[in-house]
Amino acid sequence: MKTVILLFGLLFSTFCLQAQDYEDVMSEAYWKIWNSDVRASIDKNIEQYRKGDAKLNIPSGVTVKIEQLSHSFIFGGNIFLFGQLETMQQNKQYENTFGALFNSATLPFYWKTLEPEQGKPRYTVGSSYIFRRPPVDPILEFCESNKIMAKGHAIIYGMRRWGHPDWMSSDRKEMEFYFEKHIQELASRYKDRIMMWDVVNEPVDQANRGIMPDDYTYKSYKWAMKYFPESVIFNINDIDFKSGIPYTRRYVEIARNMIDRGIRIDNVGAQMHILNPVEAQKIAEGDDILTPAKLMEVVDCLNEVGRPVHVSEVTVCAPDSTNIGSAIQAVIAENLYRFWFSCPNITGITWWNVVDGGGAPGEPSYSGLYDKKMKKKPVYETLDRLINREWKTSLTITSNAQGVVCFRGFKGHYRATWINKKGKMEVQEFEIK
Repeated sequence: MKTVILLFGLLFSTFCLQAQDYEDVMSEAYWKIWNSDVRASIDKNIEQYRKGDAKLNIPSGVTVKIEQLSHSFIFGGNIFLFGQLETMQQNKQYENTFGALFNSATLPFYWKTLEPEQGKPRYTVGSSYIFRRPPVDPILEFCESNKIMAKGHAIIYGMRRWGHPDWMSSDRKEMEFYFEKHIQELASRYKDRIMMWDVVNEPVDQANRGIMPDDYTYKSYKWAMKYFPESVIFNINDIDFKSGIPYTRRYVEIARNMIDRGIRIDNVGAQMHILNPVEAQKIAEGDDILTPAKLMEVVDCLNEVGRPVHVSEVTVCAPDSTNIGSAIQAVIAENLYRFWFSCPNITGITWWNVVDGGGAPGEPSYSGLYDKKMKKKPVYETLDRLINREWKTSLTITSNAQGVVCFRGFKGHYRATWINKKGKMEVQEFEIK
């Protein structure tokens, strides 16, 4: 008991513990799965795949400060509660998460709530209030002013509950007209302002999701290719890391079929939702769920598409709202993020619901990075430690006699500064790719 009390005193005073310091809140069986050999292998892969070598030519014998300004890897979150929290202070703190922690924001383009009344889309300030569906134009302006990459989610969603509006026809051929018109409108309005889109969301289980145009996944991408600039990145998005390989295989074959038919798919999205608090507790107890071996099996299957993988929606629910429950959430998230970051073909990870209680109906209340009062939870501090400290390079180094500085750093945008022989500061920006 004394050890547990000490653990949580440290946890909530510093929020900077490593996964191994949480052993008292996770079972022995859990740590047998995520053992030291597994973690060492993950760290080795991060070093190999997430870093690159840099060489700068500058004056000899000067001390250079190297700062990584941004990541090339996508660390994102959905921004579905923009402007919808209780106070201005909470809304400001929510906004600050994008930039301080995340370099990407997923904007809500669910057609059903974007255009609930035909011909009257909710793009702008002053649009009617819908929970988790704020108007997108103010969010995009925020992203642009803060250099946050905006991702549109999703143009077409084949589940009628979340997808197309209630006024949509149920005639398959007539629907095609509206689908193309919708895609054309989004392309015309946002052009190259939104650089990444989930063109079709969750196309695999169409048989159970309602009437859609025949071959709608293919046609939707054809229309997107017709109207959007070539610079815009097209994603497909489906499956869960817990879906099982047969279901994942169906998804892979759909994507491969689209590509074989001339469709441009730039990224393959894969989700991971721990929606049940009981499931989170079972993971902590060492159940055979989301183990490194099972995760790798899914990654290997997705890699067969031949496109980069984006872990597009991540929900890690805590077992409950207690200190122990929050610590368990942080441990699970840390190991998952470390695993995904170590995989060379994964290019991004997006946390789904940033605030407790901010999920869709039926989703868990304890899956946020903040609690309902916008107090940071251990999982926030864990991701902050990983993204902004462990996985960000900062060092001071002296150039050699030939005026060369060599180092290995995480991939991204950098700034080097030094004082020249005249006493003036010089600055050089560069990329490690």
